[in-house]
Amino acid sequence: MSCFRHLTTLACIAVIAAPAAAAEAPAATAPPVHTYSALVITPAGDLVASVEDVRTWENAAEPHGKIVVRAVHDGRVVETLDPCATCRYSALAWSADGGALAVLGTDAAAGTTQILLLRGEHITTLATLQGIASTPRFAPDGRSLAVLATIAAKKKTGALEAGVPQVGDIGAEPDEQRIAVVALDGGELRLVSPPDTYVYEYGWTPDSKGFVGTAAKGDGDNNWWIAELDGFDLATGAVRRIAKPDMQVSMPTVAPDGRHVMFVGGLMSDFGPTAGDVYEVAAGGGVPVDMTPGFRGSFDSLLWRGKHLYASAVIVDRAALLEFDAGGHAPKILWSAPVTASAADGKVAVSADGRTGASVTEDFGHAPRIIAGAIAGMLPITHDNDGLTVDLDVQSVRWKSDGLDVQGWLVGPASRPPGKRYPMIVHVHGGPSAVVLPSFGTDYSAYTPMHEWVARGYYMFLPNPRGSFGQGAQFTSANYRDFGGGDFRDIMSGVDAAEKAAPIDDHRLGIHGHSYGGFMTMWAVTRTNRFRAAIAGAGLSNWISYYGLNGIDTWMIPFFGASMYDDPAAYRAISPLESIKQVHTPTLLYTGEFDVEVPASQSFEFWHALRAMGVTTELHVYPGEGHLIRQAEHVTDLRRRLPEWFDRYLTP
Repeated sequence: MSCFRHLTTLACIAVIAAPAAAAEAPAATAPPVHTYSALVITPAGDLVASVEDVRTWENAAEPHGKIVVRAVHDGRVVETLDPCATCRYSALAWSADGGALAVLGTDAAAGTTQILLLRGEHITTLATLQGIASTPRFAPDGRSLAVLATIAAKKKTGALEAGVPQVGDIGAEPDEQRIAVVALDGGELRLVSPPDTYVYEYGWTPDSKGFVGTAAKGDGDNNWWIAELDGFDLATGAVRRIAKPDMQVSMPTVAPDGRHVMFVGGLMSDFGPTAGDVYEVAAGGGVPVDMTPGFRGSFDSLLWRGKHLYASAVIVDRAALLEFDAGGHAPKILWSAPVTASAADGKVAVSADGRTGASVTEDFGHAPRIIAGAIAGMLPITHDNDGLTVDLDVQSVRWKSDGLDVQGWLVGPASRPPGKRYPMIVHVHGGPSAVVLPSFGTDYSAYTPMHEWVARGYYMFLPNPRGSFGQGAQFTSANYRDFGGGDFRDIMSGVDAAEKAAPIDDHRLGIHGHSYGGFMTMWAVTRTNRFRAAIAGAGLSNWISYYGLNGIDTWMIPFFGASMYDDPAAYRAISPLESIKQVHTPTLLYTGEFDVEVPASQSFEFWHALRAMGVTTELHVYPGEGHLIRQAEHVTDLRRRLPEWFDRYLTP
């Protein structure tokens, strides 16, 4: 193994805020965090609505929340709505006139979802379906509302969610997510798209006569990676293919002229964190054209406002909102910041005239807040979490690896005693097609918030190696048929760069990752003894057995170029079990019982092998969990278990 020790750029972003006790371990119960989700802005740009809740470790998984409407100019609460006391609100949408707010409320105990229409204090239940729904969208003519509906759903939508027990006739009658429509003046909810077609994303055509969407036949969890771009007729439900690109497709949207469809396309490993280049194809069908070739960034949402196309993107180490010119090219950056940003449709909600925006933003030291106003100068309009601000030293570190420019985040205490050296934990993100942007850590499902690790006495290093989003399509695809190769070299040379940037003790290094990061952790301990402790969550240890047992096997074809049955050597070569005799690092493993993406058996195999080799190891399986650990008691246990393991070997 070669390590590159060349640090080319070190950009420091200081998070200056209220002091925090950087040397003290966090209390057993962390302060509650006010959260904002499903953020939408009125077409006029005067109001925002979101689902707000106070989240703690005890209710981390399924907060009830309330719908809060705020004034954009000052954040003043205009209205607080809670029309379904037994529901969890998941999605919002404003009507074109801003006079109505569509809300989806799911009652998990009853197994139902209500489609609600709120006009001030007047609440109408448009439909109640037995199952789950998402993505409400008003028709352009204002007469109806569409949703994605799964009738009699056996599980929550997506492969990240816990699967069902594999008993009975396996693979028979998978869940079907279909476009459904209900008239605003009353009537039955009507399923539009055919039952054999799973629709992932969709949008109305400008004439309100149909939809475009990404869709695939068969099991929805497994087939997103081979989905195509289709058109759906509202009256008949007839499907016509628009394009079947040799890539993953997401965020379909129809141009105002109705003649062109734009989408985000590229190499993507998960349905959820999607990004790539922007493509255009004729609505009648044809070959998609890349509108952003060579762009050094990754687009992750598209939206039309009038005749203007807007897009959000990750550009190296910043979230950004861009506007395309009249020809659909040369995107111009309107706003960017080193934060994690979110809204219902994309990362920034934009008014009808394109002048006003709103987003929920957070970073390593600042808990979520709504920012809003003129897009270039959006400012915080909520202050519920101001008291949670943490003083940290945050550095965006850049280095060279195999000639590539690579970036990562280094997070540590804001003040340090002279001469003191710190242990460092390398956190490898999942994916691999994903990216780390600064986050306070209100999603506790995969790892503990960075500021809590710093409070325990650690530096945290979060690299974005090749295969990550943020530096263009070529960088994202640079790990093709090379898992554990160049990306691993990027991580290790990044560790060298981090050690030049901060007082890190090279003899007290740990590594942690979840999903693909779990694989990279398992892989790392078979390749180096540099890490003194490791934690792998939902990791992949044996790509041969993994191929036959996971529920999403189609995701590997774009990355390997062939199935395991056609090219087993490529899969065996990157299986950590093949090099298990090289491991000496104490390794903790954890996983979910019903993980669809990475079955628990992968952790069992690695744990069994480590024990056979006499390596210190522990394995914990969380009952009823899927790919992410969500249940409150399990999150609390994970929050305790992870630092205890690292504390045992790295002695901060």
